[in-house]
Amino acid sequence: MADRPAASTQHRADILVFFGATGDLARKLIFPALYGMVAHGELDAPVVGVAFSRWTLEDLKERARESVAAAIPEHDPAVLDALLGLLRYVDGDYREPATFEALKEAVGDARRPVHYLAIPPVMFGTVIQGLARAGLHTDARVVVEKPFGRDLASAQELDAEIRGAFPEEAVFRIDHFLGKDEIMNLLYFRFANSFLEPVWNRDHIASVQITIAEDFGVQGRGAFYDTAGALRDVLENHMLQIVALLAMEPPAYQGYGAVHEAKANVFRAIRPLTRNDIVRGQFDGYRDEPGVARGSDVETYAAARLHIDSWRWAGVPWYLRTGKHLPVTAHEVVVEFKKPPQALFDDAMMAQHPNHLRFRLQPDGEIALGARVKTPGEEFVGEQRELVVSTGGAGSRHPYERLLADAMEGDRALFTAEETVEAAWRAVDAVLTDHAPAIRYAPGTWGPTEADTLIGADGPWHDPVLQDDARRGSAHRTGK
Repeated sequence: MADRPAASTQHRADILVFFGATGDLARKLIFPALYGMVAHGELDAPVVGVAFSRWTLEDLKERARESVAAAIPEHDPAVLDALLGLLRYVDGDYREPATFEALKEAVGDARRPVHYLAIPPVMFGTVIQGLARAGLHTDARVVVEKPFGRDLASAQELDAEIRGAFPEEAVFRIDHFLGKDEIMNLLYFRFANSFLEPVWNRDHIASVQITIAEDFGVQGRGAFYDTAGALRDVLENHMLQIVALLAMEPPAYQGYGAVHEAKANVFRAIRPLTRNDIVRGQFDGYRDEPGVARGSDVETYAAARLHIDSWRWAGVPWYLRTGKHLPVTAHEVVVEFKKPPQALFDDAMMAQHPNHLRFRLQPDGEIALGARVKTPGEEFVGEQRELVVSTGGAGSRHPYERLLADAMEGDRALFTAEETVEAAWRAVDAVLTDHAPAIRYAPGTWGPTEADTLIGADGPWHDPVLQDDARRGSAHRTGK
């Protein structure tokens, strides 16, 4: 895709309405993002916070001060003052028409509002209906936080509610994962380099592994997590988005519409998962977490084997795993290539992982090419080494800062389209209810050993290694 040009003033929003302004998401992430937008000259319009907390405007400003100070200790006081000067506040119950009449008054003469719903999904419909009744949906955009439903049916219901007031081009489904530099780099790396295309197919790739691991538990969010689980919370959205970026065909033209269509085609080609394609796990102690139901079977670990029934990927297995209380916090993709077609060197043919391309997405961005090189001496014997390029940098911006700025400008490139949301749910919908019980695993391990059986001869799993000396200058660590 080409560099995205700045939006014209006629398309740029002239006010940001921010529902859920007193919530935890606002405190941790949104106010620092708004500060960054002001600092980069991307926000000079009023910001109207809306919540039902019996707060005043001064209370909201104090929350913004505390939030920015905690997230950005060396912040610029002048930038913070500029942000505080943009803030407005409306306090009221989202179920009451009077709240939206007060909001209409606060919006005033603004004609192109962005309504950001940083609220629980159960309230989406209520707020959207309130906006429509008050006429605040005309020429407006709406930014909706994930999760986009709990399954296919609820996603379709949510889309119907939203589309009752907003056309699809005005709907911005925000997933902060898509705003991360390393996720964006997957798309860039694939289509900015010509050497990759000839080998990026079933003729040369043996399998693909994707790991999203966290070394912590539910962190006091047991009540929420017990309604979601790893399949809904990570695999259906974050992991399938990675799959789509890696598996998609070249977009037909430069533009977000072409990217959305190419991703949707991947989801449509994914063979629906069955209970034999997944392993679910639950770490010991999860049921003792506050808010977790007694006897809960919600998975804190999920591994899946999926197939993409397309010309490019037919026969190539994709292995996905995610979990809490694993040994490290890391997001990583490993694309394994097939072995050489002829056995010129015995040790190369016996090597379990002859060549691979590795993308480290978190904590530090990396792209690594794994290949065998000859060791010194007269014998033709080699070892696996990695050529590693760091892709991180000081210029990285927080995903929410980037995404909210894009929403203000009307750029949907990094947001999720309706068709991709529903196509992704179709791929996993059956296993949300048709699955074996979750298997217990000890915190600090790589989850249930049954996941080794799932990957079978294509294994072992590539376990991310974070230590520099273990990662560089030696073979990439694999196995348990």
